[in-house]
Amino acid sequence: MSRFGGNAERAEMKGEASVKSFRRYAVYYVPEPGALVDFLTAWLGWDLETGQAVPHPMITGVDVVNVTQTPRKYGLHGTIKPPFRLADGQSVDGLATALEALCASVEPFDLDGLKLSRLGGFLALAPKGDTHALSLLAAAAVSGLDDFRGAQSQAQINKRRAAGLSLRQDELLERWGYPYVMDEFRFHITLTGRLDAAEGDALRKRLKKIVKPMLPKPFRVESLCLVGEDEAGMFHMIRRYPLSG
Repeated sequence: MSRFGGNAERAEMKGEASVKSFRRYAVYYVPEPGALVDFLTAWLGWDLETGQAVPHPMITGVDVVNVTQTPRKYGLHGTIKPPFRLADGQSVDGLATALEALCASVEPFDLDGLKLSRLGGFLALAPKGDTHALSLLAAAAVSGLDDFRGAQSQAQINKRRAAGLSLRQDELLERWGYPYVMDEFRFHITLTGRLDAAEGDALRKRLKKIVKPMLPKPFRVESLCLVGEDEAGMFHMIRRYPLSG
């Protein structure tokens, strides 16, 4: 059996108290099991499914531990609804039920594929072709689950603004708690922290040779995952929900 099998059973094994101990929650797209997931989970060094560190692959001339330090805690994923604290009066059970209902209303869909790209100084997998269906799904999750999102402090908002936001991004931050949602949403699966131009180009060439044969064609989106952040800042998969509309 794949190490990614049995999600429902493993979610039950976490236990109610354990699930509710997470300090933040998010909705992720996590690729389905396969060679790409196995390699990139090891690449990042953190397995969302088991909630454990895993050994990095040995790649000559690449300091894998260092270049993956920033994204490691999030695990292998594409963000659909960014991390948030639960609002007062809301429960994890309610959030899970709402996400399950959302996924049950959406049909699985295909995109052309994935490509290894440089995005804002880091390396990531980004979708090819028309991403309209994926953007609609993300928007539905952001808006449809917004009642579960607790308000951010002014200090948290100011920290976001310090990075430099456009007027539209600032509006989205105020309304949805995050600046890169709705029309500013750009799906990606982050694989490194920020790299200088020369290092990024060199690593992209090395990594592309390894992952290109594993990249899905088409790239099928057929589930979303509820995840939680523990007190150490590491993210864990709680449960995977199939798109079954």
